[in-house]
Amino acid sequence: MARQVCSLTVNGEPVQALVAPLEPLAHLLRETLDLTGTKIGCGQGECGACTVLLDGLPVMACITPALACQGRRVETIEGLARGGELHPLQRAFVEQGAVQCGFCTPGMILSALPVYDGAGEPDEEALRAAVSGNHCRCTGYVKILEALRRALAERGA
Repeated sequence: MARQVCSLTVNGEPVQALVAPLEPLAHLLRETLDLTGTKIGCGQGECGACTVLLDGLPVMACITPALACQGRRVETIEGLARGGELHPLQRAFVEQGAVQCGFCTPGMILSALPVYDGAGEPDEEALRAAVSGNHCRCTGYVKILEALRRALAERGA
């Protein structure tokens, strides 16, 4: 099938790329745009490693067709740091030791970002729900939840 032009915004920058009709967003990000922070684990939308934000909401980039993102905003882990400073969630993950092998970390952070950016103080259930679609084999989630709590506590400070 013929490749088509896909126009979207990635990390605040307009992007145009030729993509195959069913090419996954993860492939466009990793292979075409060289944004390798988006990981591909299962390739079936089950593990959460490929999570990115599409118009502010978490999606699995491995099962989201790139052409479905036409005219939309995509944010990857590379787009979070500003002016050389890590985003508070990124910093909390590092400081709390929530980054073990690091494979799940980008998807985990992006899944938690809407909760971090939301109003009010989310309870433990909301924090667990935010990352429930992301699998981590290394941490047992203890350090991840500690990092989320820390970032939220510092946000309120």
